[in-house]
Amino acid sequence: MIECLIVGLGGAIGAVGRYLIGLFPLDPESGFPVKTLLINVAGAFVIGIIGALAAKDAMSPRMVMFIKVGICGGFTTFSSFALETHQLIGKGQSFTALMYMALSIFLGLAAVWTADRMIG
Repeated sequence: MIECLIVGLGGAIGAVGRYLIGLFPLDPESGFPVKTLLINVAGAFVIGIIGALAAKDAMSPRMVMFIKVGICGGFTTFSSFALETHQLIGKGQSFTALMYMALSIFLGLAAVWTADRMIG
């Protein structure tokens, strides 16, 4: 039961952080979802750090769960990514949608790789 509380608390922190970033006035005319991209790349970077530290047994399993499942799970936004991509395609902005998908995948993986290299 304590694990559920740990994940729930982390999830609440992540969700509130995601909400607050959503308030930033970053709405380009192109409709490109900059905030979601930044949130997902930042989340990928943090989860990369946690994964690298966990692999070295440098963190307790509960702390890993708190940050990785809780905070990162509440903070990152794959469902928003999917919805925004669908909306861009629906508006006929296929190129913007493709760029968003490519940047999200590339920058997310690059963030995890960078974080791992920093710790490793």
